[in-house]
Amino acid sequence: MMGISVGIAAVGGGILVILLIASIIGAILARTARSERGRATVANLNARVRAWWLMCIVVFAAVIAGPTTTTILFALLSFLALREFITLTPTRRSDHHTLFWAFFVVVPLQYWFVAMPWFGMLSIFIPVWVFLFVSIRGTLSGDHRDYLERTAKIQWGLMICVYCVSHIPALLSLEIPGYAGRNAELVLFLVAVAQLSDVFQYVWGKLLGRRKIAPHLSPNKTWEGFIGGVATATGVGAALWWMTPFTPTVAAGMALGITLMGFAGGIVMSAIKRDAGVKDFGATIAGHGGILDRIDSLCFSAPVLFHLVRFYYTP
Repeated sequence: MMGISVGIAAVGGGILVILLIASIIGAILARTARSERGRATVANLNARVRAWWLMCIVVFAAVIAGPTTTTILFALLSFLALREFITLTPTRRSDHHTLFWAFFVVVPLQYWFVAMPWFGMLSIFIPVWVFLFVSIRGTLSGDHRDYLERTAKIQWGLMICVYCVSHIPALLSLEIPGYAGRNAELVLFLVAVAQLSDVFQYVWGKLLGRRKIAPHLSPNKTWEGFIGGVATATGVGAALWWMTPFTPTVAAGMALGITLMGFAGGIVMSAIKRDAGVKDFGATIAGHGGILDRIDSLCFSAPVLFHLVRFYYTP
């Protein structure tokens, strides 16, 4: 088990204070809300706060426990997320053998490459080798009905739920000069900025939201919420530069990239849900949807941060 660094303790304390304040405000609003719409909004807010408590406790416990525990945690999250994705975009009985390989071979192997670490194979295993394998394995069943659609669903699920998510614990293995032993802080930087961006976009949208960005995909997302949330989360990222290998200016740029890619991930996943005719990917987190509903912003932002840091900050 690794020790708790100053950065982790500071961020953990800050988030604890924010969650306590949010919980108190939520309790007060629940007692004072009068209109039906107001009560519904407060109930949604309190459900989000409870989910944030759970997620923060789990993530911080894993990060403090060390790289192995963190990798296992995200492997489990990938498994559950892939299960949600495949359940929402059903395939046929003839795909069961391919899905067995996806869940019980591809997921463990991808995270084994993370734990090694073997960055070359981590980067190409699913996009190249698994892409080819799934395509070939799907033909061996002899079922050609909706073949392209079925195969694309499995490949998309593996890319989003396994490949993209695996880049989060992979940050722990990067050898960054002058940053030894602090990679857990970089993981927390990513998670904090991405999740706070979602929170701030929600808050600014409720306060000032008027103009819808994509009303048919995500009716609650507004330009006012997007701009306010991205700007606020970018400012938070710049203020947290001290827990990263970046300068304040670069930290702001990285945070901006995380928030923009996080928004893109959210809107893409919303398109998938709307196409399937559902509101959430699942009900794993009580009152707050499924695993994918909570990590959709990380799915797009994690690979971008990982490869930027690896390209510019490692030998």
